[in-house]
Amino acid sequence: MAAGKEIRGKIKSVENTKKITKAMEMVAASKMRKAQERMLAARPYSEKVRNIAAHLGEANPEYVHPFMKVNADAKKVGVIVVTTDKGLCGGMNTNVLRAVTNKLRELQDAGVSAETVAIGNKGLAFLNRIGAKVVSQATALGDTPVLDKLIGPVKVLLDQYAEGKLSAVYLCYTKFINTMKQESVVEQLLPLSNEQMQAEKTGASWEYIYEPDAQSVIDDLLVRYVESLVYQAVAENMASEQSARMVAMKAATDNAGNVISELKLVYNKTRQAAITTELSEIVAGAAAV
Repeated sequence: MAAGKEIRGKIKSVENTKKITKAMEMVAASKMRKAQERMLAARPYSEKVRNIAAHLGEANPEYVHPFMKVNADAKKVGVIVVTTDKGLCGGMNTNVLRAVTNKLRELQDAGVSAETVAIGNKGLAFLNRIGAKVVSQATALGDTPVLDKLIGPVKVLLDQYAEGKLSAVYLCYTKFINTMKQESVVEQLLPLSNEQMQAEKTGASWEYIYEPDAQSVIDDLLVRYVESLVYQAVAENMASEQSARMVAMKAATDNAGNVISELKLVYNKTRQAAITTELSEIVAGAAAV
């Protein structure tokens, strides 16, 4: 019964794995709800900042912020890559990194060099592996995105764009659609388009009193707006991560259940064969006597 003992050992091992994947699935489901709440809570803030900045822009049409200008002469772009710190979340990181690779190849073919900012360990490891130029990074963000940790790395590209050194800044992340579906997106962050900065048309009239002056207020607001877009992308990515992990762990738990059923079937067949052989030997021995 050596084979039977070996199969019993395998069954025990897979059962232990199933317990782990089930626990991870439940943890991911719990974290996913919190991540979704954070993601939804961040949306009104960026929308409000965008509206105020758009109103100020309309009130001061003579001033154009550097983020609204197109730097046609620059032969360099910035790419912010948002991935997870941990694995075990299906093909989520693979999909977004594939989109990043396609974008980098497209820029290379057009003769444009790229500088990247990595948010998340998986993206950082990938960019280093392919030899991309990583100018700054943010890792070990935990389950809750903190704006203070994101501002530093992102500001490197924002400052370069404001100085006219970059022609565009792209943001690559996984957009949360629903629990079962997440989508890899590559969005243009800068320059901000006129459509993007269009104020909501309301019947009410508004007037602002500036301190110290309109230009300083618009400068500060637009920087805050771009930072809020990056924060929103990281929050969406974290919600996508927990959803993808929950689905992946559910699939792993189901697969473990199937493997256990198959192993039990093999074990029962082996045991039955051993019993049959033993009975045959007893009958053969009795006939010989």
